[in-house]
Amino acid sequence: MNTTLGKSFTVSAKRSIGAGQPVYIIAEIGINHNGSLDIAKKLIDEAVAAGCDAVKFQKRTPELCTPKDQWHLERDTPWGRMTYINYRKIIELGYDEYAAIDAYCTEKGIDWFVSCWDEESVDFMEQFDPGVYKFASASLTDHGLIGKVKSTGKPYILSTGMSTIDEIRAAVDTFGTDNLLIAHSTSAYPCPPQELNLKMIDTLAGLYPGVPIGYSGHETGLATTVAAVAMGASFVERHFTLDRAMWGSDHAASVEPQGMQKLVRDIRDVEQSMGDGIKQVYESELGARKRLRRVQAL
Repeated sequence: MNTTLGKSFTVSAKRSIGAGQPVYIIAEIGINHNGSLDIAKKLIDEAVAAGCDAVKFQKRTPELCTPKDQWHLERDTPWGRMTYINYRKIIELGYDEYAAIDAYCTEKGIDWFVSCWDEESVDFMEQFDPGVYKFASASLTDHGLIGKVKSTGKPYILSTGMSTIDEIRAAVDTFGTDNLLIAHSTSAYPCPPQELNLKMIDTLAGLYPGVPIGYSGHETGLATTVAAVAMGASFVERHFTLDRAMWGSDHAASVEPQGMQKLVRDIRDVEQSMGDGIKQVYESELGARKRLRRVQAL
């Protein structure tokens, strides 16, 4: 259990994030579904099997989020050679797909939510009444978008990759700490260990007492994410894929199903191992104490 003093936020009927709650483990599907509802459902199944608390997607309005000077640049894709704007549209899930995802996650008993990249996407997602929103690191300086999500009254996670401490302060100073969760992150894909800077979890906790601090990782291994939990992360997020060799920009820095199972197992083991900091002699030690102590305490 995370026993850090501070806030906790209810994000679904069964789950909360923050003080006194188990670490909330998020499988970031993002765009790793490659525009396929079938792949999205398979990823949801694997996240459930691993024991994750939530899956997360990304929602964009392509015309608003794709710079116009890139619209007509051509690229090779699994669907043939096409313009970048058409590619962005192909991999974007629509209402019918998200309605199916909503029903499927309810059936499977796992939370789901999204990172919205523009204001229209927030209006779109409000149809599904998500329990929490997340901002991609690229959106930390997009105060118009943060304000839009803030107006929903929902808890929201600010991810801090590619950001200076002054940019983080500006966002928090502007919007306050009501409903706020912060995720430490470094936006390199994959991120080398020497740039993970996990001590920022302590720094952010010191800057914003009571605010749940988490970790969004893009490294290739698992141990450093487990270390983030040992350092007090209230929630963790890792990109998730069926196969790192799949086509797409995020697959190489993602965790495969077997790895996610190990990550969840190790996080839960660390939670149980933390204890309460009060020294005691456990019943399991009594036999060794009796056999091995040459001098008994007075």
